[in-house]
Amino acid sequence: MSLAIAVTGLRHCYGSRIALDGIDLRIEKGEIYGLLGPNGGGKTTLFRILSTLLEPSEGTVRILDRDLLRDAAEIRARIGVVFQNASLDLKLTVLENLRHQGHLYGLRGRALKERIESILRSVGLTDRENDRTEELSGGLRRRVDLARGLLHRPELLLFDEPSSGLDPLARRTLWDDLRKLREEQGVTALLTTHFIEEAERCDRVGILDRGRLVAQGAPDALKRSMNKDVLVIEAEHTEVLRAEIEAHVSVTTTLVDGTVRIECDDGQAMMASLYADFRERISAIRLGRPTLEDVFIRETGRPFETAEGGHAE
Repeated sequence: MSLAIAVTGLRHCYGSRIALDGIDLRIEKGEIYGLLGPNGGGKTTLFRILSTLLEPSEGTVRILDRDLLRDAAEIRARIGVVFQNASLDLKLTVLENLRHQGHLYGLRGRALKERIESILRSVGLTDRENDRTEELSGGLRRRVDLARGLLHRPELLLFDEPSSGLDPLARRTLWDDLRKLREEQGVTALLTTHFIEEAERCDRVGILDRGRLVAQGAPDALKRSMNKDVLVIEAEHTEVLRAEIEAHVSVTTTLVDGTVRIECDDGQAMMASLYADFRERISAIRLGRPTLEDVFIRETGRPFETAEGGHAE
């Protein structure tokens, strides 16, 4: 399958601060690919480079078979970009916002009118076209933003934190829209996110931390690669309990957000053993299958929520 994005040896620095450190990335046409990482992991910098807003310090970037440095103008005409912060004019109606966006891409007259009607149907906003944007809910504004990004019929959609600020229903609706666009129009989508559950919805995900892609693959495949059960133990004195468990059972444990976390082959047997020996010390114990957060912890040694690198954007 042909590639929508091909990145090799990508580095970017802000002075002496490294934001991206040797990124290799391949995204096939027709994929929904998620870049998952904590704030400060490098997602924003990578998004700005792929959006043609920032030239990388090193490496090569090809988007839709075009070189980023030589063919930026052509790339811009073939991609749609939806930023985390809405760029809508809140005093204008939905229709007026889309007309202005169309003018930026040289669309006029009947062609623009038909294009707007089509995209409004696609995102379910036909009955709201004359509403001022400021009157819309956050979810509907996000759909207007999506409509603007798709108006010129891009082959590749870049979506920065698509679920930011949305309630669960609006998130599900937005994902329905993305899948519909992929199925009906063949749009490739790359999105950045710091929501684990959002990354789970992607065809493939790349976990980005401190400027490096620490893992890539289909979400289920990444979780299966753990090949372990995961125990999470709550207690009053977790550091002391952790040391005693390691001495007693000869397992490696990790302290994560005030809990003791254990990866093991047989979670049921381990849970029964620990509960029998430490029941007076344990407040709660949970057994589950690995998640993408567990993959992140395995690759970085740190919990996802507190994994900000401090040197990447």
